[in-house]
Amino acid sequence: MTEIENIAELMKDIGVRARAASAELAYASAERKHAALVAAADAVWNSRAAIIEANGQDMEFGRNKGLTAAMMDRLKLDEGRIQGIVDGLRAIAEQADPVGAVLAEWDRPTGLHIQRVRTPLGVIGVIYESRPNVTADAGALCLKAGNAVILRGGSESFHSSKAIHAALVEGLKAANLPEDAIQLVPTRDRAAVSEMLTATDYIDVIVPRGGKGLVGLVQREARVPVFAHLEGIVHVYIDESADREKALAVVKNAKTRRTGICGSVECLLIHRDVADSLGVELVDMLMEAGVTVHAGEGINGTVAATSDDWGREYLDMDIAAKIVDDVDGAIAHIRKFGSNHTDCVIAEDADVVARFFQRLDSAILMHNTSTQFADGGEFGMGAEIGIATGKMHARGPVGAEQLTSFKYLVTSNGSLRA
Repeated sequence: MTEIENIAELMKDIGVRARAASAELAYASAERKHAALVAAADAVWNSRAAIIEANGQDMEFGRNKGLTAAMMDRLKLDEGRIQGIVDGLRAIAEQADPVGAVLAEWDRPTGLHIQRVRTPLGVIGVIYESRPNVTADAGALCLKAGNAVILRGGSESFHSSKAIHAALVEGLKAANLPEDAIQLVPTRDRAAVSEMLTATDYIDVIVPRGGKGLVGLVQREARVPVFAHLEGIVHVYIDESADREKALAVVKNAKTRRTGICGSVECLLIHRDVADSLGVELVDMLMEAGVTVHAGEGINGTVAATSDDWGREYLDMDIAAKIVDDVDGAIAHIRKFGSNHTDCVIAEDADVVARFFQRLDSAILMHNTSTQFADGGEFGMGAEIGIATGKMHARGPVGAEQLTSFKYLVTSNGSLRA
């Protein structure tokens, strides 16, 4: 048997076991899922030394591979970030169980009583790159929603993901739930990804979480439905009515807090009437913070912007900056170059804010708010499995509720159709 055939058999076995686990999870009680997540949180914290040691192997792999500083930051785990993973698991555990929730109910003149209730999707495949915390976030959210999950982490986070996954399995065991409910693909071989993308018999939806290359590959080749965003090309528009202090603070945080996340602002749009005042302050502030400003016409930045800088996701200490005539100019630019992920307006004029919110269709629109808040945890979801920018089924941060579908329950006292 060839190596590829071995991968095919491996993934088929994982899929069969996931499908069987999903059937049991669909009716698992809220209490057992809660217990599994709490036990998993304890296991992650208790094994933090082993997780950090495993992460050290991944960091060495990343350095040898030549990952950027921003990507290395995504990959790194320390005790503080592990505490964040634990907090996320506990937050998901304490959320209301979405499965079985009644979304709507009504009576018909024919004697029918109809309920629309949440139900799990089934088996979810998650393909992600260098962020090992996704192992915990995705595993926990899928479990909360009654789904089995197949996790395929990136080669860079291989050891970290394996160590975190072991803690999740401890949680499943403690709650007497099937260990196959959360499976981690045990190989770096990319053939495993191709198998997942075509596993229509075993996987109900694929969630890719990573860069343009990964998400584009998944969207092109998947035969399974996909929740995805291609890129986080995030814009902040500075209106002429913007408050100076808010603008300076929000833009700095939106760019520099963590440059490697999809909510990091990548393009600054400045109203022409404040370009020579607040606009100059903003650009100077960014450059002083170490950001390379790719400057459009009329802006004194670090380097001159080229056409390639509009619609570019840097995921690093870089930002494009451009002068626009007004809010409509900002809207036109975002419609042309944005990715329907997250966009923000800094303004005190309520009419400008209303126009920005009404005429753009990004999954997340913000006002006077750092775009770094584009995160399921910050939305109160405990964590997220990703940000969906499509319009079918799920949109924006994908939490436990978004990982469910619904079914109709119809009862009557013997109603017959005439």
